[in-house]
Order: sequence, then C-alpha cells, then structure tokens
Amino acid sequence: MVELKKIRKGKKDYFYLVHSYRDGKAVKKKQLYLGDSIPENLDKKKKEFIQEFYKEKFLNNIEKIKKNFNTEYKAMPKSAKEKSKENFAIKFTYNSQKIEGSTLTLKETANLLENGISPNSKPLRDAKEAESHRKVFFEMLDHDKNMNLQIVLKWHKDLMQSTYEDIAGKIRNHNVAIAQSKFKPPMHLELDTLLKEFFDWYNKEKKNTHPVELAALVHLKFVTIHPFTDGNGRISRLMMNFALKDNNFPLLDIQYIKRTSYYNALERSNLKEDDNIFIQWFFRRYLAEYKKYLK
Repeated sequence: MVELKKIRKGKKDYFYLVHSYRDGKAVKKKQLYLGDSIPENLDKKKKEFIQEFYKEKFLNNIEKIKKNFNTEYKAMPKSAKEKSKENFAIKFTYNSQKIEGSTLTLKETANLLENGISPNSKPLRDAKEAESHRKVFFEMLDHDKNMNLQIVLKWHKDLMQSTYEDIAGKIRNHNVAIAQSKFKPPMHLELDTLLKEFFDWYNKEKKNTHPVELAALVHLKFVTIHPFTDGNGRISRLMMNFALKDNNFPLLDIQYIKRTSYYNALERSNLKEDDNIFIQWFFRRYLAEYKKYLK
C-alpha cells in the first residue's frame, strides 16, 4: 500500500510517498520524494510510483530467470536442445490454437506434429492449422533479421494459407468486432497508419525497453491494431516470442487454462488505455512459468 508521509524539518514540511512491502521475512520500505507541497496530481504520482516499484521488482527476478535458464540450456546436449524446442512447439501450438477455438487435445496435437497422425473425429481445419502453426513457429525461431511488416505478413500467410486462403497474408479491408468483448478494433482505413506507427515504435523501443516488457507490449499493441480478418492472436503471440528469442530470453507459452485472466488483462488494458495492466499480468505469468529458475 502506498501512503503519503509528511516529515517536518525545521519549520518546513516535506512530503514522500512510502510503500511498505515484505521481502522474505523482512518488511522493507521504498519511498519517493514529492517536494515541500502535495502535488495536485497525487493519484497519478501514486500510480506511477507503484508501477515502477513492481516493474523493478519483477525485472530483477526475470534477469535471474534468464541467467539460470541459459546456463542450464547451454549445458544440454544438442539432441536434448532439439527435443526441448519440439516439446515447446507442441505445447505452444496446442495452447495458441486452443485459445482460438481449436478442438484438438494436447495429446492429439502431439500425435499430429510428432507422428503425423491426424485425429479422425476432429475437423480437418484444426489439424491443418496446427501443422501450419508449428511450421511458422520454427520460421520465427530461424528468423535472424529484424521483424518488420513483410515478415509478419509472410508468417500470417503461412499460418492461414491451408484453411483461409482468401485472407492469408492480407491486411483486412473491412471492419471487425471481437466476440464477447467491449473493445472495438480500429477501422480498416486506419490500419496502414497504425502498422507504420507500430513498427516505427518497435524499431525505437527494442533498444530502450527491457525485452520482457517489450514482448508484452508487442503482443498488446499488435493485437489491439487487429490488422487481420483472423489469426491476430496467434500472430501476436508469435511476435511476442520473437522479441524474447531475439534477446536470448526464454519463450512464453500462454496456457489455454489461463485464458480468462489473459483476456481480461488485454481487454482492461484496451478499455482503460493503460498498457501497464497487461504488462503486469505478463510479468506475473512469466515469473510463474519459470519460477524454478529463481531457487
């Protein structure tokens, strides 16, 4: 909890924001000096103060995760590394497709992608899209140049070509709505400008923003633009992982079972126009996914 504290020195009062928090068994405090008067935008100052506190706390642990994960990964034999990538590709494909409505189970996805066994009782479209998603995932891993609109359009084309050829790799030329969401994506006439602004932002911020925060923002900002008729979520999650991979951070698989909190964080960020809502959700999800590397 953030409290306003007044300290009197001589005949003058000085004001601070103070946040008390537990670190193990100890209670610690972090404070921010406000000046000799209470600022008019005190609520905004409190919000920014707590956001910076949690960002700092999260990122210290995230750096530990990166270090310990990469130490373990480098020690693995080549065959184990390849198996690890394949296992992640299967789970990531299963969850990313399931979030978008796929009927395949994790076991069915694994049998399909590892052994080429397509489930008889499930729609062929789900199987084709799973195969395409795995293909694009490895394309993303192998892409060692800058991420730009051309490569994202290619990923989308490769993802959707076998099921929705008419929209594959194409920016939508019509307006869309998101089912069960109060958020309205931008009109199609705005997309060219918004996409240019997105990649201008990305090229600037990839050098100035922490990679895990950058990954969260890449996902949030791109899916908010919603440039495709379908496949926006899957492409934004691939782009998110490109930002992580490009900076040698462990990739993130957003699990289907976590979809409610995931959807809520995205929608609240959009409706309140506050990126920090999704960023903090993303940090917590990342730390929970890799908590074993904090021991």
